[in-house]
Amino acid sequence: MKKNTRKSPKRVLIVLGLLLLLVALFSLTLGRYPISLNELVGIISSQVIFIKPFWDEKMEIIFWNVRLPRIILAILVGSCLSVAGACFQGIFQNPMASPDILGASTGAAFGAALAILNHASKAMISVSAFFFSILCVGIVYLVSQKSMGNKILALVLSGIMVSSLFNAGTSFLKLAADPMDELPAITYWMMGSLSGASVKDIRFVFPLMCIGIFPIILLRWKITVITMGEEEARAMGVNTGLVRLIIIISATLITAASVSVSGMIGWVGLVIPHLSRRLIGSNYKYLIPATILFGAIFLLIVDNVSRNVLTSEIPIGILTAFIGAPFFLYLLSGRGDKL
Repeated sequence: MKKNTRKSPKRVLIVLGLLLLLVALFSLTLGRYPISLNELVGIISSQVIFIKPFWDEKMEIIFWNVRLPRIILAILVGSCLSVAGACFQGIFQNPMASPDILGASTGAAFGAALAILNHASKAMISVSAFFFSILCVGIVYLVSQKSMGNKILALVLSGIMVSSLFNAGTSFLKLAADPMDELPAITYWMMGSLSGASVKDIRFVFPLMCIGIFPIILLRWKITVITMGEEEARAMGVNTGLVRLIIIISATLITAASVSVSGMIGWVGLVIPHLSRRLIGSNYKYLIPATILFGAIFLLIVDNVSRNVLTSEIPIGILTAFIGAPFFLYLLSGRGDKL
């Protein structure tokens, strides 16, 4: 009789939680101005008890205003993009679904490009990106409701169509942009980066992410039921239409919030859910917490590479593509587990 080699889900979650803590602490020490573990403990402890500073004052300013906000934002963005991808893969029963399946990222790119073209501040670029991300998905949903056929298929096809329109709009804005400063700014934003992370960014996205992720956590068992099939879900008393709508709204909200402050970071929401399934299985009761932790760990590691490997920072979107694309080719080649 074949033994079940899969580890206990709770044990896996504990290990992932501890790993996230270790990676986060290690990330706080890395950068152009390295901070030793002793200095790190001293800087943090000095906020609670009196400690005579034995570190450079500039180092403390960098820690609180630059490095810590960036680490927190990497954790939030990585978690939310991964959860959104897992949700869309579940409710659409499509292993190739990603957070951008309904056009959230393309809408955000258009909004950011429009704001950059109008010389908006960094905060207004984020607000514009968030607004147009929500608007794009809203248009997709309204268009799909006009269809008399398969609503899920209509939603996906509407996403492709509306995304194409917003992509065309972004291309037009890039054409109209000043090639000396506006065009490079738009291009860099679309590559994805956390280089400008600040406390203001966290204050902007954290409430939105909490509002979006709370319903997902509450309804995660219903996503598991939906993955079993439409008829089975209805037989178990699940209102599939309502659950899908709530999950779409919630996943879109956390995706829009993430992209508005990080730019377009691809592959995270596509790859991490699959890796999490390998570790913990397809039960969304455990899969959602696993993707939260795994996504945060993944983006933290990628961000560490982004800001430490070269003298100039590498956009995160480039690195995630280098990692994500070969991984998916591996899965599609048949050497990996089934999608």
